[in-house]
Amino acid sequence: MPVLSLSELAFFIEISSMTLQESFKIGYIAKTHGLKGEVTIQLTPECPDLEEITTLFIEKNQNLIPYFLEAVSMKGDKAFIKLEDVNTIEQAGDLKGCSLYLPKAEREKLGRGEFYNDEVIHFEVIDSEAGAIGLVTEVFESGPNRFLMIDHHGKEVMIPLNGPFIKSVNKSKKKISVELPEGFLEI
Repeated sequence: MPVLSLSELAFFIEISSMTLQESFKIGYIAKTHGLKGEVTIQLTPECPDLEEITTLFIEKNQNLIPYFLEAVSMKGDKAFIKLEDVNTIEQAGDLKGCSLYLPKAEREKLGRGEFYNDEVIHFEVIDSEAGAIGLVTEVFESGPNRFLMIDHHGKEVMIPLNGPFIKSVNKSKKKISVELPEGFLEI
């Protein structure tokens, strides 16, 4: 067994204790690829360039397990990857369906008014006329469109993000200001 330096040990302890709250989902393992342990992963739009990543986390039994990347090949919204110590089709098959994560600290900072989907979960949505509408439960993507999913008195409401409805996003106060057309909440 190789001897780790103090900095390598500190890095290993840090990555071994990663939680779901400290990470963001970049995709999932769709299937095996080849016979030597490679896998095909389906990527989310928020996934950074995997060719610059050395370690990713695979969720197994609600725990994040670090894996080191040996090789990456990109094709659109899919990637073919080889993970260190995954050397057979059986080992790769055991990972099928598992979600992939990276630390939130590693993702690119966005400009003012921009946000990642997971950043606005539980933000309060306030309409200029109706007042408090509810809390964001998820951000739903359909093709090139993104929607805020809001729990409005037990009813699910979808507000398009690429439209004139969103007026501001205040991350520090966890509030999203909107201007909805009259009757929008009754639909």
